[in-house]
Amino acid sequence: MGTRHTPGPESSVSNVSSTDVKTIVGFIPDDRSEGTGDLTLPRRPWRRAPMDWRAIVAHEYKGAGTEEDPFVVMWLPHDTENPYRWSPLYRWTLTILAAMGTLSVTMGSSVLSSAMKSIRHDFPNHNDQMYIMVTGIYILGFVLGPFLWAPFSEVFGRRLTYIITFIPLTAFDAGVCGAPTLNAMLILRFLAGMFGCSSMTSAGGLISDMFESSDRGLAMGVFGVMPWLGPVIGPICGGFLSYAEGWRWVAAVTAIFAGVLTVMHIVFIPETYGPVLLRKRAHKLSEATGRVYRCEDDVITPLNHRDLVINQFKMPYILLFTEPIVFVFSIYMAVIFGLLYMQFTSFPLVFQGARGWSPGIAALAFIGIAVGSNTALGYMIFAGNPKYARELQEKGALPPEARLPTGLIGATLLPLGLFVFAWTCVPTSIHWIVPIAATVPYGAGLVLIFLACNNYLVDMFCHNAASVLAGGTVVRSIMGVVLPLTTLKMYDALGINWASTLVAFLCLVFVPVPLILIKYGRRIRRLTKRGRDSDDRMEEIVRVTAAKRTGGDPELGAIEEKDELDNGDDGDELADELVYGAPPSRAASPTCPGIAPVRCNTRDDRSAQMIVP
Repeated sequence: MGTRHTPGPESSVSNVSSTDVKTIVGFIPDDRSEGTGDLTLPRRPWRRAPMDWRAIVAHEYKGAGTEEDPFVVMWLPHDTENPYRWSPLYRWTLTILAAMGTLSVTMGSSVLSSAMKSIRHDFPNHNDQMYIMVTGIYILGFVLGPFLWAPFSEVFGRRLTYIITFIPLTAFDAGVCGAPTLNAMLILRFLAGMFGCSSMTSAGGLISDMFESSDRGLAMGVFGVMPWLGPVIGPICGGFLSYAEGWRWVAAVTAIFAGVLTVMHIVFIPETYGPVLLRKRAHKLSEATGRVYRCEDDVITPLNHRDLVINQFKMPYILLFTEPIVFVFSIYMAVIFGLLYMQFTSFPLVFQGARGWSPGIAALAFIGIAVGSNTALGYMIFAGNPKYARELQEKGALPPEARLPTGLIGATLLPLGLFVFAWTCVPTSIHWIVPIAATVPYGAGLVLIFLACNNYLVDMFCHNAASVLAGGTVVRSIMGVVLPLTTLKMYDALGINWASTLVAFLCLVFVPVPLILIKYGRRIRRLTKRGRDSDDRMEEIVRVTAAKRTGGDPELGAIEEKDELDNGDDGDELADELVYGAPPSRAASPTCPGIAPVRCNTRDDRSAQMIVP
């Protein structure tokens, strides 16, 4: 990397005087900070602990400060602006706020599904598919949105992405309240979905920006359940409110909820994406000193906005259609996602039509799915993730197939719950608690399958995590629109019992998928070049870990960071970084979410943002 240059005294930061800093920087503005006489960033609600500017300038950076060999800006030891070093309470506060943003969007997708009677009254003389599209058109916005906001947040950061998307989201949600026609409502809801899905593409990245791999499981679990919990809560809230006040008040409450979260995001959500933070710091250092500073990412791979956007659009489809496992898992998750949204049409047929419940009471039938979803989350927190962590600690690295046992449980629970529901929902002589109880394993299966499939794909393609999940997001969103459109005709043709049974059989077809991959996953992965590359990288990490534990001196091969070793970094520390993720003092960018063994290498997928549909 060139020589190391010390732009200031080699003493501790506390010994850097104002005179020293003036010599280093060349000038000291006297009104740019809070009485420090330097360029330290002012404290704000979204910037709680800015790093002392004198410490930043006085730090010893690699490089010579020229265009050919710039100073490489990385996180300082004990850097207060490094998101990994924020307090657990603060990081969890931001996690919950981000999860609430996702909840508001996913809840908004289904909240009007239980207000159809009120909508039909205000906008009569439309066919059934138009009313079903009130829910579907919102999900259709999820198809386009991720490919806009994911590259945007990679270049401009999470905070700005939240701000420029949640303000329009609130505006479009408010516009739905006063929509004069059904067509106007559909257009506004499509735009709300397109802007709102930024919360789902950015929240996963925000969490991975703040949590080390070993601590990230719980945070990702809390966030990951929101795409399933939100659509279930929506009809419950909308059912009672539409019955009492009409659908416009349902839309108004949705807009108010989004508006409150918009204000909270603007005030409290900080920038968390490491490359963006370091890029801003490097630019500020360059302006202040007249030397050339670059963040580590821009030294390794010079930033090219055009290539970044093109790669974000292209790679998801390449992985989706060339990787067999990606294709199968994407279809599997798309089917169960579409089936969830089918329930927003089929449940009213069962509980309002057959059992004669009011819209508000009928919406309570979704509580069973909510209970199942939260039960699955509890299982992952207290059993699934700890078991995986213990095995990881014992073996150093695990193949992607280690994620699938929980998916096999979910794949079994899903059709089981649907079969019981199919033959207990009617006749009405069967107590209502039985079909609702049957939706508990159904809801648990949804979440277990979703988490297992996504974690498997992230483990398999850590370096292309966002892209591999983005392709699945598109397929899921399309299926979430298409399948509900077939619900009424299918239930009219087959009847409630057999139509629900057909849905259960569709899920039953996919039960062997986790089992087949547990046994033959490695062989299937190696059928493609990218799969072989991913598998070889995993084997290299296992080899490095094994040699490290036995006291050997492994040849790090393709994953060796020679310059780190040449400059005095301990090889054991490097091996730890490769296997367990970069520690806070070394991490210039987040490691892959949901996976401990592998460290990401490419800018466009490092945050694995599209973790949810």
